Amino acid sequence: MSRYTFRHEHLGPWPVVAMIDTDSGTTVRLARRGATLLEYLLPLADRMHNLADGYATADDLAAMKGARFATMCPFANRVADARYRFDGVAHDLKPGATGDNRRILHGFVQAVDFDLVSVDADNAGACVRMSTQAIRPDAWPGYPFALDLEVAFTLHPGGLDLVATMRNVGDTAAPCFFGWHPYLRLREDSVDELELKLPAQTAVVTDDALIPLPGDDAFKPLDACPELDFRDWQRIGARQLDNGFANTQADADGRIRSHLRDPASGLGVSMWQTSGVIQVYTGDTLEGAAVRRAVALEPMQAMTDAFNRPDCAGLVTLPAGEECAFHCGLEVHLP
Repeated sequence: MSRYTFRHEHLGPWPVVAMIDTDSGTTVRLARRGATLLEYLLPLADRMHNLADGYATADDLAAMKGARFATMCPFANRVADARYRFDGVAHDLKPGATGDNRRILHGFVQAVDFDLVSVDADNAGACVRMSTQAIRPDAWPGYPFALDLEVAFTLHPGGLDLVATMRNVGDTAAPCFFGWHPYLRLREDSVDELELKLPAQTAVVTDDALIPLPGDDAFKPLDACPELDFRDWQRIGARQLDNGFANTQADADGRIRSHLRDPASGLGVSMWQTSGVIQVYTGDTLEGAAVRRAVALEPMQAMTDAFNRPDCAGLVTLPAGEECAFHCGLEVHLP
């Protein structure tokens, strides 16, 4: 029997695949609905700790409040007023909507039932690949483009890797980029005592709707905003974060690592990505017990509202017949 194995399960009506490290008991559960990570159990002291603040019930997964561990495609976070222009053509993602109803978040595939492509396990790790062809012209208002999306999750001794591959199967170039929305819970109470360290030199400045300001006004050196300066370890404390960070710095191996740790238990996690920007959210606008229970460290291929930014045009344009991949993941640091 190999070290890693897998098991098919259900959460209510939703098919789930569990990847299991039989040596440590570490288990990652993935729902095919939205290619959504539900649980990341790992050994901590004399118990199993769930690193993922994911959906615990079928009703939660159906409602998908908070976009927990959402795979975000063809855009991540917000599109200003749900409108954008691409190749000189104006597009409206919420036609007929007005006021607050024009708010749009996190792309289209969160509630899509992905196809299970393959599940593999051996002594080195376990890998689950899921795909969807749901993004097609006329499937969603304001997005007349065709994309195939495949997401591969690999559990291994160091943590969890994610590779998202977008393929433009249409006849014209398409605007698209990928993001992931993991909520990380290192302790049972609030995030206040956790410490954060980010590999970024610049904070993203937004308006009241959390849309980055135009042009260079969107970027502010961290020396000028010490309340957002996490270049060295800082206790989160009472800070309410829903902020983007840019001008990121990679380590020698090419990974851009954002770090979160609990100094009391010694448990830590690093969210890594090979390109893009970082969004940090402390859950202050969630509901009930979910408020400030976990920290969302979000790797994004491009920044919020990238569809409307000339400085992001090269990042979000995928020519017809071509594909692009985004690599990110989690590295777990046990005490």
